[in-house]
Amino acid sequence: MRMVVGRVLLGVAAALAGCSMAMAQTRIEGDPAATDPVGIVSDPCPVHAPPTTSDGWRLWNLHMLTRDYGQICRYHAANLALRSSAQPVRVVFFGDSITDNWLKGDPSLFAPGIVNRGISGQTTAQMLVRFREDVIALHPRAVQIMAGTNDIAGNTGAATLEIVEGNIETMAELARAHGIRVLLASTLPAAAFPWSPGKQPAATIVAFDHWLRGYAAQNRFAYVDYYGALVDGAGGMKPGLSSDGVHPTPAGYAVMKPIATAAIATVSGR
Repeated sequence: MRMVVGRVLLGVAAALAGCSMAMAQTRIEGDPAATDPVGIVSDPCPVHAPPTTSDGWRLWNLHMLTRDYGQICRYHAANLALRSSAQPVRVVFFGDSITDNWLKGDPSLFAPGIVNRGISGQTTAQMLVRFREDVIALHPRAVQIMAGTNDIAGNTGAATLEIVEGNIETMAELARAHGIRVLLASTLPAAAFPWSPGKQPAATIVAFDHWLRGYAAQNRFAYVDYYGALVDGAGGMKPGLSSDGVHPTPAGYAVMKPIATAAIATVSGR
């Protein structure tokens, strides 16, 4: 009887091991980049043409979540070029789509030495993964961290506010440990998320920004308040300042620019 039970247990263990191995695979069926190398390689960022169909974007998104969660490859080549140049980096604007879109919304902000490292859709967990590559390795004088919108929207799943706050704390502490001054930017107002219907984010954004302000004060970090300049009084953005209630229009970025330049001045000794 013991021998039979033992054989059964061994069989179950083998089955579970096989299942675990299958679950651990990072290949998505139908992914055109499924043959990209994995593991430790000399070039982790092969170049592919961007998707052109909705199904192609779905597969790209799955590929990103399983193979390049932090999207380190997005700025990999640009970072290498910047690090080999003689151009010093004054400030890195580090964030999600609101930062990413700023280059189109108002490119004049990004004078030499002011570097944009925003990636659309990212949560603080993803940003933390690429913080060393996109911030620390560039040796900037300062970094502006703007995040939280996509965590509240649930882009990469569920989290508590404490988890999100912890990700911000870790990025800020890493920056301080490397002599990089920290600018903590408020999350922008939003009454709803078009891509995440059913969410009512206004109150959560207020609570998160309240924590950000307090954390910045406790640690002598600069707090950059874009929220107060954009909010309409009901938790959303003022008319004309956003294209979808979340992302600023050029007019919205025009409101944000003097706040950003004032923050840059505080860390540039000007």
